[in-house]
Amino acid sequence: MNHPLIAEFRRAKVIPVVRTSTVALAATAVDWLREAGFRIFEITMTVPEAPALIRSLAAEPGLLVGAGTVPDAAAAEACLAAGARFLVTPWVDPAVAAAARRAGACALPGALTPTEVRAALAAGADAVKIFPAGSAGGPAHIRALCAVFPEVPFCPTGGVEPGTAQDYLAAGAAFVGIGGSLVDERRIAAGGKAAILRAARDALGLTEA
Repeated sequence: MNHPLIAEFRRAKVIPVVRTSTVALAATAVDWLREAGFRIFEITMTVPEAPALIRSLAAEPGLLVGAGTVPDAAAAEACLAAGARFLVTPWVDPAVAAAARRAGACALPGALTPTEVRAALAAGADAVKIFPAGSAGGPAHIRALCAVFPEVPFCPTGGVEPGTAQDYLAAGAAFVGIGGSLVDERRIAAGGKAAILRAARDALGLTEA
């Protein structure tokens, strides 16, 4: 639980989860969110050519880039080779967590129940992603997990929005992952930069409070 990136995640409080149907839309989302002040990004492996995008972004000074929805150890190795500094899965995959630890990267396996949180910790989690947080009880679910695991950094994702993120943080989350309005593919495709920047400012307002 002492990986140095956890402190950076805690300071940022909000990590954009970039999940789009094309790499061009993903790159646009990152560009707009960078303009708003974000510096940490999770690029999901459901984005076509995700490792290439990770490689490009990881080469840019000041950015901290990780991979999400990493399906297996082979994909984990590809992402790490591309420069991913953290690996996120919606489930517990000990092989992915082990690959992260060998590379000195941060492992964030996903869990929902106390039993799954224990499994994530046993697999070597540095923090635990709680997914899908919104449909599993929201902040109340996070509060209950924190009561049982007070030392574990939790990152709720799935249904978390700028308008509800503060509630998750107040419930004990160390930081949150937000896709939704931050990476709204329809808005991005339509050139709706102002709406994305507005959502970004709402989210970043949490970090300035």
